Amino acid sequence: MGTSEVYQGHPTTVLTDDDKTLFCAWTIDHGGPCGPFARSDDHGKTWQRIDHLLPEGYRTTHRNCPTLQSVYPPEGGEQRLVVFSSKAVGKNRRGLGVLMSLDGGESWFETPNAPQLSAGMPPTGLMRLKDGSTALFGQVRKDPNVKTDRATDDQNVWMSVSRDGGFTWGEPKTVAQAEKKNLCEPFALRSPDGDEIALLMRENRHDARSMMCFSRDEGKTWTEPVDTCWGLTGDRHEGVQLPDGRWLIAFRDRALGSSTLGQYVAWVGSYDELRSGKPGQFRIHLLKNWSGEPHGGRLGDTGYSGVELMPDGSILCTTYVKFYPDDRQHSVVSTRFRVEGNTVK
Repeated sequence: MGTSEVYQGHPTTVLTDDDKTLFCAWTIDHGGPCGPFARSDDHGKTWQRIDHLLPEGYRTTHRNCPTLQSVYPPEGGEQRLVVFSSKAVGKNRRGLGVLMSLDGGESWFETPNAPQLSAGMPPTGLMRLKDGSTALFGQVRKDPNVKTDRATDDQNVWMSVSRDGGFTWGEPKTVAQAEKKNLCEPFALRSPDGDEIALLMRENRHDARSMMCFSRDEGKTWTEPVDTCWGLTGDRHEGVQLPDGRWLIAFRDRALGSSTLGQYVAWVGSYDELRSGKPGQFRIHLLKNWSGEPHGGRLGDTGYSGVELMPDGSILCTTYVKFYPDDRQHSVVSTRFRVEGNTVK
């Protein structure tokens, strides 16, 4: 819970293969140091802090929006839990830091650094490929000499592949770039037939729509980025496929003219609607965010989240919001609901 002195931000979650245990990682302050870590053994109903299980270096050298993911060995086998973050890898230089658990989150260790992968903002997209390898998607400045973080400091999206279940990662290759576009925070999803990978991307100039691109050869080649529909315009997309085949994708709303601009929302629609740029079926305002005047904080400071489909068909979304309209800063908050037809329960 946030207080007037403490800001809790940028969580992600992962559900283990037992379908009941969840982990959540987040930071203190906006893009600040890593360290906070929690576990739930009852589908997210209650949580216990387990910060002490993480390596000491995680609290001292890792920072900025840790991303929890599941990775599997190429030949199949036990789920590996992975935390990606931005890690100090040299004087005035940061690269990808990786923590891993091989025992369902009972213990954690650092894997070899991946300094070749840009991780000012840690990579957010991950996809298991048909050959058993794992693709990771992140972002990098178009101009490596740029050290600022302005909206016009444009970025490209890269892809790196691990062939050993997440222990090491290959050299990045650019998969999405567009003139005068700042592409970042990719989310990867598959088509219903399994033959296409889509990337949804934040466009950080925020003067148009989010963007997307597609691959039908397991990431070897990609289409040119195109606009998403208006309703998918936002930051840090994360989603799950519903039992009926539709997608629910949560994000920070940045759609121009939206009545929920800067709020934590979700889009519901089919893959075909997403791909063709159609509006989808509806959007959900998931949680009220009070950041911005007159309550303090940055307008729209919310929306980085974990989204999990639970065994009973409910959806658990965990994000950070300024939950109270007073001087208390951001809290990490979950909301649980069901989508049945066009009804949210």
